[in-house]
Amino acid sequence: MFDRNGNDSSTYNQENIAEIRKTSPRVADLIEKEYNRQKNNVELIASENYCSEAVMAACGSCLSWKYAEGYPAKPIERHSGNKGRYYGGTRYVDELEEYCCDMWRKVFDTDYHVNVQPHSGSQANFAAYKAVLEPGDTILSLNLDNGGHLTHGSAVNFSGKLYDVHFYNVDENGFIDMEDLKKKANELHPKLILTGASAYSRTIDFPAFAEIAKSVDAYFMVDMAHIAGLVAGGEHISPFGYADIITTTTHKTLRGPRGGMIFCREELAKKVDSAVFPYAQGGPLEHIIAGKAVCAEEALRPEFKEYAHQVVVNCKAFAEEFIKMGYNVVTGGTDNHVFLLDLSDHEFSGRDLQNALDEVGITLNKNCVPNEKRSPMQTSGVRVGTAPMTTRGFKEEDFIKVAHRIDEVVKQLDAEKAAEK
Repeated sequence: MFDRNGNDSSTYNQENIAEIRKTSPRVADLIEKEYNRQKNNVELIASENYCSEAVMAACGSCLSWKYAEGYPAKPIERHSGNKGRYYGGTRYVDELEEYCCDMWRKVFDTDYHVNVQPHSGSQANFAAYKAVLEPGDTILSLNLDNGGHLTHGSAVNFSGKLYDVHFYNVDENGFIDMEDLKKKANELHPKLILTGASAYSRTIDFPAFAEIAKSVDAYFMVDMAHIAGLVAGGEHISPFGYADIITTTTHKTLRGPRGGMIFCREELAKKVDSAVFPYAQGGPLEHIIAGKAVCAEEALRPEFKEYAHQVVVNCKAFAEEFIKMGYNVVTGGTDNHVFLLDLSDHEFSGRDLQNALDEVGITLNKNCVPNEKRSPMQTSGVRVGTAPMTTRGFKEEDFIKVAHRIDEVVKQLDAEKAAEK
């Protein structure tokens, strides 16, 4: 893993690249270039992070060779030959998958059923919807322009095409408008109320959501992909005990491999498992499940809580520095790992700033802001996250320096636009 200055204390990546080069120099060259980009850039993309070498090693293990369609047989049945898989030779991957599930229940201190097979967060959401909905059923969720996710009902996504999705909004300050949620829930009587976000910087009130969902007899689902590491680290209220279904990725604030998981109340377990396999997926990626298990063990260590706390501390300091410099930070600050800079009063777009920062070694992404006027390909804002660089050891003072470097680039873009005029 890289330190704050881009130094790599191990030879893991270099040795892997050297091995690949023996067979494919072109692939090795491209991986090496990306390795150097990640090593030398300041990574501020809120959905990215650096995982440990142990996670990477698990993902590159012999488990990538093993097919294991289905689910582990119950332990009492395993040695009697009554397997729950469609392939033989699954004794050890059965034990591994069960262990992975047990570890994640410990991470979130829950007795919920857990399925660790989803290949991604989007596929976790696809299966979660299938478990409790029929095509055409009504979902009430947060709009993408207001911080939601593509799979929460975007018209170009399967969620928007398969289901009747309606959106609750944020208020004039960018906070989730609970009165709007309540009003629309009473009007629409949705089958599912969904919360969770890809670009929302404030604490989500899960108890209030659960109460509204219960009042209209709706399922309550939480997509905690972005905040899962903060929930695990005690830096955000937990959705467990409130939501009927919870989905997450493992590669954002959790610092694990690319992948997804679904948690649910026990009465929904069979429906959720059937929705993942055989409905939505084939064989599980047991090498990634191994990486998820390693990630869970890491999340149970005291140093993970220290990391999660520092992510939030860093993000607050980062956002406050932009506010001091006169920037419009959506909601006026942050409670978690992310915030949005609203650039609506500038002549350049979020995409312009993203591209300009790429040129100086700072990576973030363009993002829509509330009341967005530009297209999703241009946007009026950028999304800023602190988890990756916190993993590399950045503290508040480091992010404050980065804020001023970004400010220099913004001023340069302003000057260029003024010169064009």
